[in-house]
Amino acid sequence: MRSNAIRRPPNDNAVDGGGIDVSPVLRLGLLIAAAVLIVDQVSKWWIVDIVMNPPRIIELTPFFNLVMGWNRGVSFGFFSDAPGWTAWLLPIVAVVIIVVLVIWLARADRRLIGVAIGLIVGGALGNLVDRVRYGAVADFLDVHAWGYHWPAFNAADSAITVGAVTLVLDSLFVRPERPKNEGGGRGH
Repeated sequence: MRSNAIRRPPNDNAVDGGGIDVSPVLRLGLLIAAAVLIVDQVSKWWIVDIVMNPPRIIELTPFFNLVMGWNRGVSFGFFSDAPGWTAWLLPIVAVVIIVVLVIWLARADRRLIGVAIGLIVGGALGNLVDRVRYGAVADFLDVHAWGYHWPAFNAADSAITVGAVTLVLDSLFVRPERPKNEGGGRGH
């Protein structure tokens, strides 16, 4: 018995059922984003619901404490005292940034860029979940020296920072490869 169904050749990069090609860089970036989101949310759950119930300062080393802080603003607490409408604006801006980054990730062709964007997306998602869940971002890592404290931060903030620094360093020091058919000015 013959089948009239049209058969497509197998595609190792296709998502089953949809026929959408997913590049290895996109897959890597999304896996890293998911891992960062999970680590961030599990660490925040542990700190907020278990360790810091009730809130206190836990001195771990002469330069590192666990504390409980709530950031209603953006990085380093900027806009923490802003009007109430920013509680809705910041999550909307975060969603727009995440969408733009995922589009960039889908177009990326190098693993390092995929890793960097994945770290940023995962961190942004982790902090977005906090804003929706608590109305603020849970910060609990306190680094200090000689009486000066860095603003408290969390795993998501760390991932965003590492991802952003990686993108900056990549743009400064990694030169894009030239296609082999370019003559480079030698008169071929």
